[in-house]
Formats: sequence, structure tokens, C-alpha cells
Amino acid sequence: MSITKRVLTGITTSGVPHLGNLAGAILPAIEASKDPKTSSFLFLADYHSLIKNNKPDLTHSSSFEVAACWLACGLKHEKVVFYRQSDVPHIMELAWILSCLTSKGLMNRAHAYKAAVSENKTKEKRDMDSGITMGLFNYPVLMAADILIFNADIVPVGQDQKQHVEMTRDIANKFNNQYGDIFTIPEVSIEKDTGVLPGTDGRKMSKSYNNFIPIFLTRDDLRKNIMKIKTDSKEPGDPKDPKNSTIFSLYSAFASEIETKELHNLFEEGIAWGEAKELLFKLLDNKLKAYRENYQNLVKDPVALEKILSLGAEKAMDVSSPLIREIRKAVGIRGFGG
Repeated sequence: MSITKRVLTGITTSGVPHLGNLAGAILPAIEASKDPKTSSFLFLADYHSLIKNNKPDLTHSSSFEVAACWLACGLKHEKVVFYRQSDVPHIMELAWILSCLTSKGLMNRAHAYKAAVSENKTKEKRDMDSGITMGLFNYPVLMAADILIFNADIVPVGQDQKQHVEMTRDIANKFNNQYGDIFTIPEVSIEKDTGVLPGTDGRKMSKSYNNFIPIFLTRDDLRKNIMKIKTDSKEPGDPKDPKNSTIFSLYSAFASEIETKELHNLFEEGIAWGEAKELLFKLLDNKLKAYRENYQNLVKDPVALEKILSLGAEKAMDVSSPLIREIRKAVGIRGFGG
């Protein structure tokens, strides 16, 4: 008898979806959802977006764009649990419960918090916590609640998010030791080839760095973005290192093994940077064409999109409702009648 594994993936709704989201989360999650032994939970992390974004219109529009993106890229919503984080109140309730037994010391070790403190030190600020909100500090707890409220077995993430899943495991183990075996201890899954996709400046592709390439650009704008990718000063004919090339990393994230091998050989033979960028443009334009067309059709009907998310929230609540009742009972939050 086969055992179905529950897999959970989310994308923060803090801007337009980009190639890093597509390669690192969306396409792998859609592919995984086709496995009959997998039960996929895919969500829009709109509460997470508030950590970095205080623009209500951006939060709202981004949620809409990310939802349309998943569907445009081939997600069959009827075969998965596709929902908006804010439509499942049990997540926030669990986040509070978990925060009451999570040590501050564990949160002190979170990479995002440590990076913010390090930046304050570099700027020689008197307050090392200057500009750091409780949302940023508690981010790993909310992520733990996202995962544990559905007792996910597997959480596919980029390399930079691995620590948060490890923290989730620590929090779940602590809860289980104190209150009984309620939570499944999740396993982390790192996409081997797309752990961290580089942006146009070579750093991790991120909205924070403004170095991202949106998925649904026009052909002309896609070409312009690709031509902006930074390269070294090696001339045509000089061998180039694929391992240190943003162009090669982006190409290999979307190309077949044969196509990737061919470009690797061209790098060793000294392909010109302009020619390499043109090959990347042709590959991406071909890959993204159908997604662009699907997306343009989807955004014309926001009511239909909202209905899909509402149905997804109902399915999510069917799973989270019995578990939150069990959690409340375990911690002593229950009625007096029995």
C-alpha cells in the first residue's frame, strides 16, 4: 500500500513573480503535484509579505499576480490545495502558540535577523536592532506554522531557506516532547540545480536587490533585461567559466541536459558574451511564451481567480480544523464541559 506524502510550497507576495520563483518553486512544485503519491499544498504567503512591504496596493496586486502566475504556468488547481495564507486563520493562531515555546535564542540565530544586525554594525548604529521589526524576528515561527498546521512531510525550498525548515523541525520536536506527538517532523528538499538562481548583477535573484527578471515581460523587455546581465571582461575567443556565469546559471535552470552541455562546450570554446545572452534570450522567450499568453487571459477575470482561491481555502481548512482542535486541547485551550 502506497503512502501519500504531503508537500508544501509557498511564495511571498511582495512583488511581481520572477524567474527565481519560477525555477526554484513554481515549476518544481507543479511537477511534483503530478505524482499520484504526492498531496500538494501550494499557497500565497501574503502575511509574510508584510515584513518587507508596507504598501497595501502592492500587497494586494502581488497576491493577484502570483495566483495567476501559478495557474498560467500549468498548475491544475483542482488536483492540489491551492490557497491564500490569510484565508486560513489557523496558521496565525498556531504561530502564536508556537511562539510561546520557541526560545529567543533560536530566533537570534536566524540568518535574516543576523544579517540585519550585521548591517547595523557596519553602519555603526548605536542600536543593533535598529529598523528590525518583530515580523522579521519572528519570521521563522510563522513559517513553522505554515508547515506544521498541515503536517507537511516535505518542504521544497531554496538553499537560503533551509535553515527555516531546520528551525521548524526543532520547534515541532519541542512541542511534541512537551505536549505529545501531534506534529509530523518535516523533511527539507533542496532543488539540486536551482538552489539559488542569480539575478542580473550576479547576486541571488531577489526583489530586495532589484535584480530580478519578471516572468511575464514582453519579448522586447525580456531581451533588455537579459542584455543588462553583468559579465566579466573576457573577450570573444577567451574560454569562460560556466560555474561563475549568471548567463550559464539562468540557461541551465531552464534548458535540457543536452542544451546545457552544448552551451558548456561553447563557453569553453570562448563564445562572446553578446552571443551567449542571445542564446539565453531565445531559450527563455520560447519557454515563457505560453505562460505569457495564459497569464494575460487569467488576469482578465479576477472573479474566477478569487473563486479558485476560496475553494482552495475550504480544502485547506478541512485539514487544518481538526488539527488546530487537537493542538488547543493539548495546550489546555478547551471548554469546561468535558
